[in-house]
Amino acid sequence: MSAAPLKVVVVGGGVTGLSSAWWLARSGAQVTVLDKFIVGWEASGRNGGGASHYQSPLFEEEQRLWPQMDELLGYPTEHSKERIVIAVTEKQLRQYHYIAQMNNDMGYRVDLLDAKQAQAAVPLAGDNCLGGMHYRFGGHANPQRTVQAYAWALQDLGGRIVQHSPVTGFATQGDKVVAVESATGRYECDAVVVAAGPQIGMLMAKLGVDVPLAAARAEMIVTEPAPMMPLGGVDGNGLYGRQTLRGNLAYGGGPHEWLETTAAGPSARPSSPLARNLARRLAELLPKAAHLNVIRSWAGIVENTPDGRPIIDRMSDPANVVVATMSGVGFGLSPASGHAVRDLVIDGRCSFTDIEKLALSRFAGLPDDWRAERGWEPLPATAGEAA
Repeated sequence: MSAAPLKVVVVGGGVTGLSSAWWLARSGAQVTVLDKFIVGWEASGRNGGGASHYQSPLFEEEQRLWPQMDELLGYPTEHSKERIVIAVTEKQLRQYHYIAQMNNDMGYRVDLLDAKQAQAAVPLAGDNCLGGMHYRFGGHANPQRTVQAYAWALQDLGGRIVQHSPVTGFATQGDKVVAVESATGRYECDAVVVAAGPQIGMLMAKLGVDVPLAAARAEMIVTEPAPMMPLGGVDGNGLYGRQTLRGNLAYGGGPHEWLETTAAGPSARPSSPLARNLARRLAELLPKAAHLNVIRSWAGIVENTPDGRPIIDRMSDPANVVVATMSGVGFGLSPASGHAVRDLVIDGRCSFTDIEKLALSRFAGLPDDWRAERGWEPLPATAGEAA
């Protein structure tokens, strides 16, 4: 007689939660994803789509998996390998030379471009382009398509997604969570993954676990279509983004606006001042597209850990809870982070890399006023809006 499948509840329907759920379902688990609104509504569906996180211990798995994801999921992510970064100041150019050398030393090819080469590779660039670098790996994907692909692939494996289902609490027995309670009912479980973005800290506090996070609004703009560039992934001037398959330029890149987190989640409405800031910098980056109108903007919420690195960890108490917060780099790393979460839930350890540096324990002894120390506190007007 075969054993009953492991019942796992994943809290959070962003790319980290969906990827984790998909990996678990591939391993035979019976998975339910709960999301407070709809999947991918926060930063997961509203980002630049980049997939080149060379400073992460998950990097090699990220690079191994992305070229396979369309086939593995069975749905298109619009992943495109390779990316170009161009400089419009000497300081930026020096930084890119340093990054290129670092990646080449790691065995990942990055070609340096002089001004003429960069302008030829990026036809929308102008005479202010001083050069850049060409990543021969990484690339980008379409965030909205990728969220859909994870969700559909999970459902194809028998996984369940319950939207408009904010989690209200947990039922425990001994050192384990036995059920997750939400607005749509009680979901019994053998294991729980908490990947709820900015709400992670609030939810884990219900289990007596302190997860230090600060929420910030990250904004993007989209222009009218431009002539298609040979390579759609072009970054620089503090911006990240891509050209869509329709030709639109979709770009974001700080400054982030610090927010308070409430039970309903922080406000994700875009703001006109930041949209103007992004539009100005995009016009500087791609002057031959400066005449294009911005046709829409949107904002998503990203959660930030005190040191800017993700937390992917299995708790000791409750012993069957895994926390996954990606600190602003969740989209690109999602194929690898989902694999790591699957390993922690089923095997208790990550099989493909050492993720000890991503453990929650590194924040033991963090002072209560850590946000104030970093200047990460919301302005009074923002706090009132978020509330």
